[in-house]
Amino acid sequence: MTRAAPSGPGPIGSLVAERSVLVCCGSGGVGKTTVSAALALDAARQGRRACVVTIDPARRLANSLGVDSIPNDPVLLEGAWPGELWAVMLDPKHTFDDLVRQHAASDQQAEGILTNRIYRNLTGALSGTQEYMAMEKLHELTESGAYDVVVVDTPPSRNAMDFLDAPRRLTHFLGHRLFQLLLMPTRAYLRAVSVASQALLRAIGKVAGSDVVEDAVAFFQAFEGMEEGFRMRAEHMQRVMRSPDTAYVLVTAPRTDLVTEASWFADRLEESGFAVAALVVNRVQPRFPYQGTLPQSPAGSDLAALEDNLHEMERRFALQETAIASISGRVAPAPVVHVPVLDQDVHDLDGLGAVVDALTTAPASR
Repeated sequence: MTRAAPSGPGPIGSLVAERSVLVCCGSGGVGKTTVSAALALDAARQGRRACVVTIDPARRLANSLGVDSIPNDPVLLEGAWPGELWAVMLDPKHTFDDLVRQHAASDQQAEGILTNRIYRNLTGALSGTQEYMAMEKLHELTESGAYDVVVVDTPPSRNAMDFLDAPRRLTHFLGHRLFQLLLMPTRAYLRAVSVASQALLRAIGKVAGSDVVEDAVAFFQAFEGMEEGFRMRAEHMQRVMRSPDTAYVLVTAPRTDLVTEASWFADRLEESGFAVAALVVNRVQPRFPYQGTLPQSPAGSDLAALEDNLHEMERRFALQETAIASISGRVAPAPVVHVPVLDQDVHDLDGLGAVVDALTTAPASR
């Protein structure tokens, strides 16, 4: 694994240089995707092979990187840096299909799964499918050996907890007795299921149709022999997510409601056994440098309007500082990095470079 000196002082450069997985978390609308892309770009600047993957179906990652679209397989972005910058946007269905083709015992088994009506509905409708496939994609990227660091752009806070908990829930599901029964060959299955269960299946068949029940049984039995692979990968990802090589970067903005959401997420992380390695407060408003005494201005004059604007900026700055102080105390001793409001939105690699500079040179507090 390539190690490099930080591109700038402070904790963010160190995390990028030393960790193998960076998980960016936070509520929607705080610039989490942009920060994720900036961390990956910083790694490439440091000479590392970096891959940023977003599991949020929105196009924000493509916009931040200045490209039209990002596929489900890693795409290399060209630039003047010594390392490599790759990007992936998760497509849950394609990821699931690829897994089936890769791990099925035969082409016939793979075809039986991919053409099953239950499977086709499952990949688009089952609660948790996106989170399960996100973990499978992360497993693929981290185990490929192609990258020194993988940066994960998670969905907004509430859904991000589902992503982090996906390996445990999948392992529990695969070990459930009913799942094990459904994986048995047909005759053994019918012998093992109780009379009451058979009656329930018949009742479901009357409502949904017997073909639905048959498809469900066929779907589970088509997976026979593959469940162990899903279980092993899920257990492995549980270890990866708790490894010292994995760091959690919490992103927020200096607004009371967003800081409240970030505090909630920090609590959930702690309850789940994860620690915040760094807090990025994005879009911080700088303080107006004038600290003197203002002259009395005529009411309604342009100067009075400017003075009112200054007072309003000071009021907002005070509220911002209070909000930042509350979340800083909550994540202590994790360092807190302030990224100022930029002159324009990030829509290409040049703009992203400005975010990297802010992340790696901004002073950090604790």
